[in-house]
Amino acid sequence: MSIDPRAALSALTTALEEHLVAASARRGEEDPIVEATFLGIIDAFEAYEEALFDAFDEVTPLVIYGEDEDFGDDTDEDGDDELEPISE
Repeated sequence: MSIDPRAALSALTTALEEHLVAASARRGEEDPIVEATFLGIIDAFEAYEEALFDAFDEVTPLVIYGEDEDFGDDTDEDGDDELEPISE
């Protein structure tokens, strides 16, 4: 059973808003509430991407990188200016 893309988009928007609230009330470097809402964004985005693909055979231009990624480096291992998405 697939999810309605509009409902999945609404859930993603809600997840982003919850993360903003948690980030603005952060209680230290590793606040568990911020971490939980961060992971909630990932889950909601993946559900939206799947619903969008199922309904319209379409995807977004966004990619979720794993924890191993170096977010400060805009080059890949070959020194190119492009990062390749992590395959599941």
